[in-house]
Amino acid sequence: MHDSPHTHTHNHSQEDELYGFGHNHTHSRTDHLHSHMKGQSESDRIKELQVLATSFIDSFRDAKDKNSYLRLANIPFQKEGKDGLTMNLVDAKITANWQIGTASPAFASRELVYMPFPGEMINERETMTFTYVSLTAREDVDLLTLLKEYTA
Repeated sequence: MHDSPHTHTHNHSQEDELYGFGHNHTHSRTDHLHSHMKGQSESDRIKELQVLATSFIDSFRDAKDKNSYLRLANIPFQKEGKDGLTMNLVDAKITANWQIGTASPAFASRELVYMPFPGEMINERETMTFTYVSLTAREDVDLLTLLKEYTA
């Protein structure tokens, strides 16, 4: 890589000389790890989970055998409750929402500032909730919560 001899403090390996630095090098070096997902921003992570959830919901809706689909997706049919009793999955619910506008506190007022969205900004959002019950408790678990646990 260098045309003339020179002195400096960094070392060039034979591999660096042949293949260059970065993604053009061979992967035989043990210190090379693809860590592109590390350092991913929280907003990118949320977007990724929303895409996964949308795909999951669409596929669940189309599945002929819902129980088999949930088993393949590793959704627990039983879990331990806070009191130690076994909670059983009894319901899966998909809910559609459309945010029509937003309301936020106004400066020096007890009223909210309301801003309705123009039609093209109104998007459907679907959520899926799994309901677990035991003799003493009921717990609704959002799909995004399960996805965060399984993709962490």
